[in-house]
Amino acid sequence: MDKDGNTLAQAQTLQLTAPEVPIIEQAYSKLSNSITVEWAEVSGATSYQVITQAGLLFFDSIVTSSPGTVTGLQAATSYKITVRSINSAGKSQPSPSKWATTVLAAPSVTMESSSSDSISVSWHPVSSAVLYSVSVMRSDGSGSRWNQNTTALSLNFTSLDPGTIYTIKVHAWDTKGTPGDDITYSQITRPLAPSDIQIAFNGGALEAIFSVPGAEVTTNYTVLLYSAAPTEASANCTMSVCPCTVSSLHCGIEYTVSLLASNKAGSILSTKTWSLVSVPCAPSGISAVEENPGNLTLSWSSGNLSDYYVVFVKSDDGFEVHCNTTQSPCYFPAECGFIYFMSVFAYSKAGQSPLGELLNYTTAPCCPSDFSTAYVSSDTLEIVWSAVRGAEMYETKADDGTKVIYCNDTATVCALSGLRCNTQYNVTVFSYSENRRSNTSCSSKYMKTAPCSPEITNIGTVDESTYTIHWDASNYDAVYNVTVKGGSRSWNCTSLSTFCTLKSLPCGSMYMVSVVAFTPEGVSLPSYSVPLETAPCCPTSLSVVQVTQSVTNVSWSAAPGAQTYTTMLQSPTGQAKCHTPEEHCLLGCITCGTSYSVSLEALSETGLTSQCTYHGYSSSACCPSGVKLYRLSNTGIRVTWRASATQDNYTVNIYGTKGNFSCSPNSSFSYCDVTEIPCGDVYTVVVSPVIEENNQISFCPQKIYSVTCSGSSLGMVIYRGKRNIT
Repeated sequence: MDKDGNTLAQAQTLQLTAPEVPIIEQAYSKLSNSITVEWAEVSGATSYQVITQAGLLFFDSIVTSSPGTVTGLQAATSYKITVRSINSAGKSQPSPSKWATTVLAAPSVTMESSSSDSISVSWHPVSSAVLYSVSVMRSDGSGSRWNQNTTALSLNFTSLDPGTIYTIKVHAWDTKGTPGDDITYSQITRPLAPSDIQIAFNGGALEAIFSVPGAEVTTNYTVLLYSAAPTEASANCTMSVCPCTVSSLHCGIEYTVSLLASNKAGSILSTKTWSLVSVPCAPSGISAVEENPGNLTLSWSSGNLSDYYVVFVKSDDGFEVHCNTTQSPCYFPAECGFIYFMSVFAYSKAGQSPLGELLNYTTAPCCPSDFSTAYVSSDTLEIVWSAVRGAEMYETKADDGTKVIYCNDTATVCALSGLRCNTQYNVTVFSYSENRRSNTSCSSKYMKTAPCSPEITNIGTVDESTYTIHWDASNYDAVYNVTVKGGSRSWNCTSLSTFCTLKSLPCGSMYMVSVVAFTPEGVSLPSYSVPLETAPCCPTSLSVVQVTQSVTNVSWSAAPGAQTYTTMLQSPTGQAKCHTPEEHCLLGCITCGTSYSVSLEALSETGLTSQCTYHGYSSSACCPSGVKLYRLSNTGIRVTWRASATQDNYTVNIYGTKGNFSCSPNSSFSYCDVTEIPCGDVYTVVVSPVIEENNQISFCPQKIYSVTCSGSSLGMVIYRGKRNIT
């Protein structure tokens, strides 16, 4: 039977057996480490086990269909091969075996190029090999292809292209004429010996730039420079298609240049050499003397192989003068407050000497007078000024009367750090030169640091959305800005005192409060942030629904910032109260016909409270008691009750299978007559007070009565919770 208790129409039984034995059709080897087997597939088989055996060594592979390959085998080895078919029931018996031999392994090859047009290939012998095949062709596929068979262990290929990469393949053959694994190598031939070189000499930098016309990308060229002077060392540089540079050459030297071409195959030296003649050396011993104010005399030591000299004198404002002479010295005018840079060049037919000794002469420096603050903070003054004539270094001094701070720098900016906040300093900038020392007549200026950072001491609550922030600060004439941040919004207030009031902060939110001080000198660091939590919001809506005569359901909307709620209904006769984390609550012990005040208290996670007051609520009128039925005639009954103390209107509703009936008496009566009601039925009678707009209360108790048809006699019997009217 199935799970529903039905009898199954039929039952099936499945019994599996191992599949049939497969028959191997062929087995062969294309790689030295594997054998591929093909067989006729067997019905019912889900996979196959291919097994190879050589002596005590076994290898197998599980495949889903023919053919199957077993790897990890040894080269040039005969293997006995069987196949088993497999399904969930098990494995078949092994198939009739076949034998297959793996092909020869690839030779281990060594190659080299000993010239620009040849490659030698050699290899180690392969066991069981009777012949070797070698093929050589350009890697780019152009040109001819050389194929050669040999029983030797090496071959030499000639008439190849220089500096060209060739692809070389080698494989062995066994006695049956079966080729083994082949292996592919790349080998480049040596480059052609270079026959020309271009030389560009830069005498000013004492360097030479070399390039080879028609240079090959695959070839590196090494330039070799040799000097006849025994004390001079050789130099070299290496290039490909781009030029190379040999720097730090010596002046007054003739060099011999040779060129070596090389690639991965080896190198070839050029058959010719070239000559490179350097420029004369720069004069030495340069000195400047200001014998008379405003006049400079420049002298130097004459050098060998120089035809004449050119002296350049340049002031730091860019103005330059020079003189040509065959001997020392030269004379120049000079002004105070300047730095003069002087150099002497020697000339010959080879060109200009390199830059030699550079002499500078500095007159007394001027004082910076336009210094000012570029940045001001509570503990830092960054001073900037314009450079002045003759100054090599500047010293900035800040003095507040009790402590002096110095800053030395060659730049026209200095940061005086570690200062006291809201403090006035006497700042002076001095200029220095190494030769003329300092100008001590520089004037000073008064500068003040930015205000000190305030410290928030207290946050006071004015009302549910207004707060007063208090802080401490030791600043003079400062303006304070308070920032309150919460979410993506912020609120600010500004004060000249040490407190500030923020209004209209949204309820039920967490804020971070910080204070910043402003003075004409700058802005302080912000104070440490202090958290400010506003009281939770009151729910925007609240409803009270009477569930029974003494139970009321109060529900409200979620309030931002509130974690729990306490709701209360209060009347002169008592109160109902509920504390809950939910957004609704059932309140019992409600007195019917009573007016209540409705309030709710929203509490945050940290205990902040908001008192929320809503419109009053009046409970429904009380349900009547003592409901009874009396027979008036065969078709009429009277329903009576005991009314509540209040003067309420009531409605009588009678429900039965033969119809529904109702009546509504005047409020001064506590009975109601229904004149047309069929007998012989069971009726449900509900007497309810009528509330606004003729609505009835739905929770008054129901009475069940049985009305029988038995003449004009009137009687009443109660049984099983029902009344029987006869």
